[in-house]
Amino acid sequence: MPLLFVALHGALLVVGGRHAWLVSLVFLILAPLMAGAACIYRARHGGFARGWIALAIAMLLWAGGMAGNLFSGLVLDSWSGVGALSMLLFILYGVPIILVLAVPEREPWPVRLIDAGLALALGYLFFRHTFALASLADASLSNIVKLRLMFDIENLYIFAFALIRFLASANPAQRAFFGGLSVYAALYLVTAAFINHLHSDVYYGQWPDLVIGLPFLILAGLALADRGGASMPVSLRFGRAVRVGGPLMLPAALLTVSAVLVGAQPLHAIAGCAAAILGYGMRTIWVQVRSLDAHDRLEHLARVDQLTGLGNRRQFDESLRREWLRAQRTGQGLALLMIDIDHFKLLNDSFGHPVGDRRLHEVAQALAGCATRGVDTVARYGGEEFAAILPGATPQHARMLAETMRAAVARLELPSPAPLGYVTVSIGIGHIDQVADGDVAVLAAAADAALYEAKQSGRNRSMTHAATG
Repeated sequence: MPLLFVALHGALLVVGGRHAWLVSLVFLILAPLMAGAACIYRARHGGFARGWIALAIAMLLWAGGMAGNLFSGLVLDSWSGVGALSMLLFILYGVPIILVLAVPEREPWPVRLIDAGLALALGYLFFRHTFALASLADASLSNIVKLRLMFDIENLYIFAFALIRFLASANPAQRAFFGGLSVYAALYLVTAAFINHLHSDVYYGQWPDLVIGLPFLILAGLALADRGGASMPVSLRFGRAVRVGGPLMLPAALLTVSAVLVGAQPLHAIAGCAAAILGYGMRTIWVQVRSLDAHDRLEHLARVDQLTGLGNRRQFDESLRREWLRAQRTGQGLALLMIDIDHFKLLNDSFGHPVGDRRLHEVAQALAGCATRGVDTVARYGGEEFAAILPGATPQHARMLAETMRAAVARLELPSPAPLGYVTVSIGIGHIDQVADGDVAVLAAAADAALYEAKQSGRNRSMTHAATG
């Protein structure tokens, strides 16, 4: 297909005569349009639609710039330079490509907005510098060198970014996209350098035009190629480094272009540097805040029992150790309640685990509602067992709260196959008046012994054991 397209282009150039320029412009509009159509097709059928759509937009922008040249030749009959609109479209061609290369997947919209602003700023600086130098035909030798340098920088960044993303992609769809983009970007880099450095003084309608369309035709073929393929092993560290460092691509490109502009347009260079620093700073702040929020959520999940909403065993263990040390420093007493749902295995076997889970949740809420002091901790200890830590509590207060909890659960009258016909709890109370140098295990052992006694005495009651430490 590419060879046929090039052959037809070349044949029409030969017979085109003085209209050969028109033939070339039509073919150079068709080539990126074909590539764009192939990218859209791949987006709908091949995965990683975001990347292929961005590439299709780039193709449309490039075709638009070439269409501007065609309009200039047909209507204005002027080859003195490229119009502002065409120049802008050629420059903006790289913006969606750089954006999809620099922005990681699944970023929130504020971060994407910042990255889009940086990409547009990069395109604007390219445009300002290029348009200020005018066309290659009218530019001085020094301006021609600067103009070529600017195009080389943009094309080189796109190729380098694409290759890095390809090497870091393990997902087959993404790897296929970045691999295809790397091949296209390499061909486009070489083609643009060939035209700009060796044939910049040759107008459309000559044989070098056959080379210009090749990268687009190759891209169309790659987009329509087999979409299969397995994932490739990629170093986890390298993949993470690229993902974390990817957002640096846009600011780095912006700073590079700004450095090139320092001599010719210092104000634009300063504005570009400021945009790069501020944009990346804002992005970093947003990402860090989001990361801290995610850390807090994970920390919360790590300490909360998902079924009951109470603290989990980890939270209980940490709280008990902390309160034991505090009681040791202050000389205050400490109480521990061990709470067990009576006949819970029978309930699960008779009514099923979903009902058992609901009973656990309902009992947990009743127990938590009784612990009104802010210093008290109610947690799920494990299975059908709960625990409550009561800092500074006297034996009388601990017994009163235990009875309040037991009665609160009984008042719910939750259906159960137990002898009473509803759910009840047994509570063991461990209490220590003054913590010395002992281990917190002595308090837990006292509460366990009291719970065992409560169960042996008929359940649906509370018992107290004193601990020494």
